[in-house]
Amino acid sequence: MKNQHLVSPASIPGFENINRYWDKENQIVAAKLLPGDYYVTTDSEMITTVLGSCVSACIRDRVLGIGGMNHFMLPETSSSRLNSREEAVVGSALRYGNYAMEHLINTILQFGGKRKNLEVKLFGGGKVIATLGDVGSRNIAFVLDYVDTEALDLVSQDMGDIYPRKVNYYPQTGRVRMKKIKDLHNETIVLREKQYGSQIKNISVESSIELF
Repeated sequence: MKNQHLVSPASIPGFENINRYWDKENQIVAAKLLPGDYYVTTDSEMITTVLGSCVSACIRDRVLGIGGMNHFMLPETSSSRLNSREEAVVGSALRYGNYAMEHLINTILQFGGKRKNLEVKLFGGGKVIATLGDVGSRNIAFVLDYVDTEALDLVSQDMGDIYPRKVNYYPQTGRVRMKKIKDLHNETIVLREKQYGSQIKNISVESSIELF
């Protein structure tokens, strides 16, 4: 039988594909993000994800409590590449940090948030395996530069190091519970991120992606 908590509150339009469930431990509706996902809520919900080299930005309007989280695995792509409508790029736009950030912020503003009230918390970018390369540090450099360029209010961050992280974010209050995962086999997270990176090349153009 479907848990009654799953239907109340319903997600806002556009996020029907996100895995939402009743989190028994925290007694709240939770939305679970995978690489390339983002989610925004106007209700009392928790957004959760596990990060290796990927980065998540937790952003909310501190006055209205409207907010969300993204989960991106590559720093950025250029407007020229998107405008050329290369299939691999357009279809994977939300996997890139610059578009993941713009979509998250624009959705918050669309539902009533004000840019002047936004607060940002950043997590991830771990070098979980030495041979994996520096994508984590590039993600960190990108997102810090983005926040600075856009003059957003960065209130906290926990990035870098060698550990994966589990992040639970409560947009309505701004609370974050983060745990560095030292007892989990790192290969699980690394394999997921590597598989996802290879899949990007084969994703077809998504007509729902807005080209800025």
